[in-house]
Amino acid sequence: MEFALGFDDHAAIDRQLADTDALLASNYPGDSGARQPVHTVYVPADRYQPSLPGEWGREASAAVERAGGMAALCATLGASDDVAKLVSAKLATEPIEDLRLDFEDGYGNRPDDEEDAEASRAAIAVARAVRDGIAPPFIGIRFKCFEEATRRRALRTLDLFVGGLLAEGALPDGLVLTLPKVSTVAQVEAMVFACRRLEAVHGLESGRLRFEVQMETPQLILGADGTVPVAQLLHRGEGRVSALHYGTYDYSDSLQIAAEYQSMEHPAADYAKQVMQVAVAGTGVRLSDGSTNILPVGSQSDVSAAWQLHGRLVRRSLERGYYQGWDLHAAQLPSRFIATYAFYREGLPAAAQRLRNYVHQLESTILDEPATARALARFVHRGVLCGAVTDSEVSELADISLSELEALAHPRKHPTTTL
Repeated sequence: MEFALGFDDHAAIDRQLADTDALLASNYPGDSGARQPVHTVYVPADRYQPSLPGEWGREASAAVERAGGMAALCATLGASDDVAKLVSAKLATEPIEDLRLDFEDGYGNRPDDEEDAEASRAAIAVARAVRDGIAPPFIGIRFKCFEEATRRRALRTLDLFVGGLLAEGALPDGLVLTLPKVSTVAQVEAMVFACRRLEAVHGLESGRLRFEVQMETPQLILGADGTVPVAQLLHRGEGRVSALHYGTYDYSDSLQIAAEYQSMEHPAADYAKQVMQVAVAGTGVRLSDGSTNILPVGSQSDVSAAWQLHGRLVRRSLERGYYQGWDLHAAQLPSRFIATYAFYREGLPAAAQRLRNYVHQLESTILDEPATARALARFVHRGVLCGAVTDSEVSELADISLSELEALAHPRKHPTTTL
């Protein structure tokens, strides 16, 4: 067989595409397959104690009991009895998955000596919680933004917190640092510089410090030069940007949306989040939706209405590919976990059956290709990681092992596995 394109032609094309190959390999590694928390809880830093997650779990359970019990609440929110059992256990064992001690809006502006002392105290308290095994899997701080008025205060708090943690021992595996109100790529580059310096001074390995970026300003969606800075910052962050978090109210206010209509589901919010979603595709950077400020407090009818709103918004985010969001009150935990677990459990039977058919090459009315098989596997795998789906259910319904499920969900992480 004769070919028109010879070895030299192939080599020339390889050289032509070398930059593309390097870009895809370095900047688009795909999702790691590691656990992503289903929520982030924000509390003012001075209110944090190691006992806080357990207290929130008990407060959440008490709110459910006042409403007639978990089964009744699940029925109200359209979830099944198996969800009720799983969520009750969740509130008792791990009510908070990701906790952020807030030195920004939730803390306010205070004298430097007061915030210095609080940052140091927070580091000691977090280290103690980690040592005692009562810290959430993910924990960290949100410091102030890098705008001129608060920049030095932000850096002092970051410096004191990281140094305080290291004075108590190693950094927690689940350490998360949050940079809020980012408006330019330069602010992300400044955070990269700060991380590098902290690593150098404390003898940490390069790249150990990573951070989330809060997308709260329209300047990240459309820059002054007509570009999309939220996409650029991911590739100028030297692999340190771990997540993009949408800030519902700051972003809405910046667009002059009336307070009554500021919401996670406003069209302006959907547009911004879709841009974020396209920007992170393939990068391995995670996404988080924002919060609702309608809290489940007051009369029982007010609580019920807030639960239904929150549950619907959580479900809406999940259906749109946002697997994480913010919670601001202990009584939001039941609706968060009920909506999340119901999402995975309702989709489990069909997804598992399609995986079974695909892996074992069984005849089916749906002809799934590799891309849809990956999506099905990722869905089930996320359900397992968050506790909505059990290991035995994967084996029973899909007839595959957890390692096979993970390999199918994240094939780039398991290149030698063939299914």
